[in-house]
Amino acid sequence: MNLRFSTFKKVCYTVLLSLFFTACASREDVVYMQNAKKFETVVNTDTFEPKLKVDDILSIYVSASDPESVKPFNLIKGITNTGNPQELDYLIDKEGNIDFPVLGKVELVGLTTEQAKQKIREILQKDYLKDPIVNMRIKNFRVTILGEVNKPGTYTVDSERVTIFEALGLAGDLKIKGKRDNVLVIRDFNGTKTYTRVDLTSKALINSPVYFLTQNDVVYVEPNKSAITSASLDNRVTIAVSILSMLVTSAVVIITNSN
Repeated sequence: MNLRFSTFKKVCYTVLLSLFFTACASREDVVYMQNAKKFETVVNTDTFEPKLKVDDILSIYVSASDPESVKPFNLIKGITNTGNPQELDYLIDKEGNIDFPVLGKVELVGLTTEQAKQKIREILQKDYLKDPIVNMRIKNFRVTILGEVNKPGTYTVDSERVTIFEALGLAGDLKIKGKRDNVLVIRDFNGTKTYTRVDLTSKALINSPVYFLTQNDVVYVEPNKSAITSASLDNRVTIAVSILSMLVTSAVVIITNSN
C-alpha cells in the first residue's frame, strides 16, 4: 500500500510542476527597452514626416487677406446639423493626384504635408491669390494593431506623428503572452508592401524606420511559445484534473481496502 501511495504522490507532484513551469515567464520575455542604462540619453535624430499615399483623404482649407477671393477654393459639400458648412475632402487618386477647385489635377503623392501645402500655395500665389495660407490635414491617419494585445483594432490618430509605443498604448499594450522581440510592422506605399520586424526590448528600436508609424500601417504582435501552447493547455488541464481525480479515487479505494 505504501508503495502505491508513494507512486500516487509522485504523479501528483509531476502534474502540478508541469502546469507551474508552463505558466512561468522571465523578465527578458516581457520588459521593454531592457538594455537601456540608468540616466542614459538616447537621441532619435529622425525628422520623420509621413508622406502622402494613394487613397489618402485630405482636408484642405485656403485663406487670404481677402475672404471673397478664396471662396472658389473652399468648396463645401453640405451643411451640418449645427448649421456649419461641411468642407469638401480630397482623395488622392491612383495616379497620385487630387482634383482641386479651379486648379484641377495637382499631384501630391510622395510629398509630406508641408511640401504639399507649399506646392499648392505656390500655384495659388502665382496666378490667383496674394499671400495665400494653406492648411492641410490627413483625415484617414489610422493604424491597425493586431495579435496579442488587449484591445486589437484600427485606431484613428489625431496627429501625423505616432510612435509604435503610442500605437500599442492605444491598443491597451501587449498581453503577457505577446512576443516582444519580433513585432511585425506592415507598411503599404502605393501598392508596395514592406515587412519590418522590430524588437521592443531593445533601445535600438528608436532608430528603426518603423519607430514612427505612417497612415494605415499594421502592427502585428505574434504569440510567444506559451500562448501558442495555451490552446492545448486547457485540454491538458482538463486531462490533468481527470487524472488527479482518478488517482484520488484510487488512493481512497487503496486506503479503504487496506483498513
